[in-house]
Amino acid sequence: MAKAELKTKKTEMSVDDFIDSVADETQRDDCRKLVALMQRMTGEPPRMWGPNIVGFGHRLLKYSSGRELDWMKVAFSPRKANLTLYLTTGTGWRDELLQKLGKHKTGKGCLYIKKMSDVDEAVLEQVIAASIADMDRIFEEPKEE
Repeated sequence: MAKAELKTKKTEMSVDDFIDSVADETQRDDCRKLVALMQRMTGEPPRMWGPNIVGFGHRLLKYSSGRELDWMKVAFSPRKANLTLYLTTGTGWRDELLQKLGKHKTGKGCLYIKKMSDVDEAVLEQVIAASIADMDRIFEEPKEE
């Protein structure tokens, strides 16, 4: 089956320009921390996915329906209310680590934090590492076109 056409896909937009455009200074600084952390953990440079998501690496997601899409391993987006981190939903590790993380909320595949100072960064690193491991285990690396 062909890959689904998505609105959220890699672009050539500048990550630095995007982060520089974030109005709140604390959130800008937190974005820079997340870029450094996620780049170190994935070994991949940051790329813009759509107009407002900073993603790292990518995997080919294949659904039981046959649908396929190219998606980032981990990503984040500075939103008005919080920083949204895009992670796998995880199994086993999720509840245990999230209990230790600090102030946060979760949604399907998302972790929401107001600011980096609200969470234990060492635990956040473990959460991101577990999510990356899930992506590498569950989804295959796409073939370059």
